[in-house]
Amino acid sequence: MSIGSTVPSSPWTLAQRAARMNPSIIREILKVTEQPGVLSLAGGLPSPDTFPIEAMREATAKVLAEAPREALQYAASEGYGPLREWVAAQLQRQGQQVTPAQVLITTGSQQGLDLVGKVLVDAGAPVAVEAPTYLGALQAFAPYEPIFTNLAGDADGPLPEALTRLPHDAPGTRFAYLLPNFQNPTGRVMPEARRQALVQAAQAARVPLVEDNPYGDLWFDEAPPAPLAARWPEGVVYLGSFSKVLAPGLRLGYVVAPAELCPKLLQAKQAADLHTPGFNQRVVYEVIKGGFLDRHVPTIRARYKAQRDAMATALSAHMPAGSEWSAPHGGMFFWIRLPAGCNAMALLPGAVEAGVAYVPGEAFYAHAPDARTMRLSFVTLTPEEIGQAVAMLGGVLRRHLTEGLEETTP
Repeated sequence: MSIGSTVPSSPWTLAQRAARMNPSIIREILKVTEQPGVLSLAGGLPSPDTFPIEAMREATAKVLAEAPREALQYAASEGYGPLREWVAAQLQRQGQQVTPAQVLITTGSQQGLDLVGKVLVDAGAPVAVEAPTYLGALQAFAPYEPIFTNLAGDADGPLPEALTRLPHDAPGTRFAYLLPNFQNPTGRVMPEARRQALVQAAQAARVPLVEDNPYGDLWFDEAPPAPLAARWPEGVVYLGSFSKVLAPGLRLGYVVAPAELCPKLLQAKQAADLHTPGFNQRVVYEVIKGGFLDRHVPTIRARYKAQRDAMATALSAHMPAGSEWSAPHGGMFFWIRLPAGCNAMALLPGAVEAGVAYVPGEAFYAHAPDARTMRLSFVTLTPEEIGQAVAMLGGVLRRHLTEGLEETTP
């Protein structure tokens, strides 16, 4: 290269859809929480103390002893047959009309969201979501360029009339994405009457539903009502996960779809990664086939309930007046609305500096975010650490509110 010449510009041209891909604020915050001394209430991570390490070790050894070549070879795109049969049988116990042929094993339920978007969403097509809703779903659907429509709701979830209005407000809506059980981020569970009314409204409006259920087994007081999919099997795509009841590092989830959608979801899966790791599927099946989850999941519920109670006590003791929340009956999260004058995103750096991290609520909205909201996870810290973290958070908030009052006082 001659002296004075310039380095040529990049030869790469990004696809327009790449502009709609944004980093997860939760993943970015998790990097910060790796700093020594930071107590994290941010990540939606299961407690590693719940991972069935010994059961996994034994199952791994058995799979490698009995079927090593099959386990380490390419596998069927649909998933491991016995595991698909197990999933179908479990869902039938919940009242769903499911056959193994309708079950597609995915690389985490997050991949299921991506496959749904790939198969059902065109650029400019409306997709209805709760406000707030799961950030990862917004990320999965966004590259397919939908027009997101917020569904009006209350403490029980989306209002049926919001679905009824979709043919007028957002004609051609491809589906409504819903999380009935211990929703991420709010933690609320949709009661029986609301589920029934929502399904009836969706049927009348001819709006299919995508039901995401990663937290449904993590109930503390009573099991949630039957799934939406049990009420309208031909109109609901159902997503489930093994991440919250076994271990997220296995990356195992599943999609259950009406028969007419299954071929296209399978083709989208084949194009994405050929198949979910067959070794992981065989190991998980070996662990769960004898009823292991019936014994294991109650231990997770007991642990998480104690941590939920610790956070509820700490919030009552340390949050400033004007803060709003309700204790969840399952799942992993508290949803907090801060007093007037607080912006959760703006307060985050100061909180991290004080030694505590959380997720600002703005990221969970497709439109019109509420800057006063935040999500707190209670499952990865001990009850004592939860108390310390919430006390530090309350101190940050009170100082901010006091300083704001001083600035406005003549």
